[in-house]
Amino acid sequence: MAQTDPLNLDSMLCFAVYAAEHAFTRFYKPRLDALELTYPQYLVFLVLWESDGLTVKALGDKLFLDSGTITPLIKRLEGRGLVRRERDKQDERQVRIFLTDEGRALREKALAVPLAVGKALGGDARTAAMLRDSLHRLREQLDAADA
Repeated sequence: MAQTDPLNLDSMLCFAVYAAEHAFTRFYKPRLDALELTYPQYLVFLVLWESDGLTVKALGDKLFLDSGTITPLIKRLEGRGLVRRERDKQDERQVRIFLTDEGRALREKALAVPLAVGKALGGDARTAAMLRDSLHRLREQLDAADA
């Protein structure tokens, strides 16, 4: 059996992940354009639809984004009337993010996005779950190796 050159582009795991990310970006763009959201904004909504009222820090931690990235993103969403920022009542240093009625209503329209992904994968939920779980393990292993 011939050994693959470890520096061959097609043998690189990082390039496979990179290329898949580009495919996702192309796939998601028209669907998120229909919602008038960028991908990072969409991720914010996914988190807030699960746990409304998180602090900016908790939201950033969940999405692996720093406050310098998350704060302007939240301000743009607030300007559109989709979220509101509120100082925490117990700790005024903390800012909590809450969905507005319009932000909550966006969830119904956003359901089209994962449904489209499922359809693109042939409706095979097991394959999607296996890919997702493999990527979670990959991230965890790389994080552990980097620690």
